[in-house]
Amino acid sequence: QVQLVESGGGLVQAGASLRLSCAASGRTFGSFAMGWFRQAPGKEREFVATIASVESRLWYSDSVKGRFTISRDNAKNTVYLQMNRLKPEDTAVYYCAAGQTYSTRSRAYDYWGQGTQVTVSS
Repeated sequence: QVQLVESGGGLVQAGASLRLSCAASGRTFGSFAMGWFRQAPGKEREFVATIASVESRLWYSDSVKGRFTISRDNAKNTVYLQMNRLKPEDTAVYYCAAGQTYSTRSRAYDYWGQGTQVTVSS
């Protein structure tokens, strides 16, 4: 069992930066692939970024590539999402997830956090 707790969301203006954190419980964090997803009001949950248990494998959605950076610190059981040059369309609830498989699909992830709200004003 893995419990995930996100933090770092907030209200910012367009062009600003935020760093989201996701703290995981359990001693097996390093064996999980970790993902970030987001869901805007009235829209389906969408993939943002993923990082394999081996940090060299990363993948981003086209909408955030070049602006967002995913990273992990296995010693701290934490995964991060650095978000730069934020846009109003980045407004959503952001969720982190843990799974056995490095994937862009939400169904591949077994554990989910409760989400953190990110609001970007224009």
